[in-house]
Amino acid sequence: MIEELSKELGAKVIQTHTSWVLLLEDIVYKIKKPVNFGFLDYSTIEKRLENCKKEVELNRRLCQWVYIGVVPISFIGNRYVIEDFSSPVEYAVKMRRIPEDRLLKNILPEVSKEDMKRLARHIANFHLKAERKDEFGRLEVMKFNTDENFMQTEKYIGITIKKEDYEYIKEKTNQFYEKYKSLFEKRIRDGRIRDGHGDIRLEHVAFLQEGICVFDCIEFNDRFRCGDMLNDMCFLSMELDMMERKDLSKAYEEEYRRMTKDEEFDLFLPFFKCYRAYVRGKVNSFLLDDPHYTQKGKAKALAQRLFELSKMYAEEIL
Repeated sequence: MIEELSKELGAKVIQTHTSWVLLLEDIVYKIKKPVNFGFLDYSTIEKRLENCKKEVELNRRLCQWVYIGVVPISFIGNRYVIEDFSSPVEYAVKMRRIPEDRLLKNILPEVSKEDMKRLARHIANFHLKAERKDEFGRLEVMKFNTDENFMQTEKYIGITIKKEDYEYIKEKTNQFYEKYKSLFEKRIRDGRIRDGHGDIRLEHVAFLQEGICVFDCIEFNDRFRCGDMLNDMCFLSMELDMMERKDLSKAYEEEYRRMTKDEEFDLFLPFFKCYRAYVRGKVNSFLLDDPHYTQKGKAKALAQRLFELSKMYAEEIL
């Protein structure tokens, strides 16, 4: 189906472990693969349709100009036809194609502190209006996430993470839970737990003519999307630090703090940045076990760098 559609449309195909992405000059079609990874289930056409609808609905909150809608793919007379409603056999998310030269990851040298402040205001306003999801703010939920990280990365000790760094990050993380249990409860009461984005990264931010667009949020698992506002926003801070643009991360963080009036900002920021760097270190470590991934040396080096950054943040945790 994908090969036929790409030829018919003259589209370039990019493949991820969860989707096929068909790139046209101005339009993108994203088709979900029939996979089930436990944390993500696209195994039936009904589930793929449901997640397509959810992807469009959730992403329009921070990127209203890009997500056009969900379109069917029909099989007619021995060929697949996209945007035909007669006999759907699959569905796709239809998007406007974002120019590469508008993505934050590609324009870092020319981005200003004022640009980052505008982005901070965009994300803060989104968070302050987003639906409250208090149940995802419980300490037990966050600890489940960090425990899962440590369990899944134990096998990479001595490969992508040093044993002493693994132990140190784990110890500092668990100490934080013990010391500040009451503050997790306070943040729930203060309305800091929201239905967020889940993946605010350099490659998911675009500065368009119409305004700032933060796209490709996590639709497939509420646990990865909902949580503390600060944990959501600081994924980008961590990536800016990794790219040695602390001037931009500082401007972004300070403006977000000003907008959200977060009393525990300084206390929780290094804790959440430590978590975000660790997650990315884990994801890049996983690539070492992927038989289809060819750039294992690059993935290993990046994972090592991310775990070192996580350790640096752990040292800042009070």
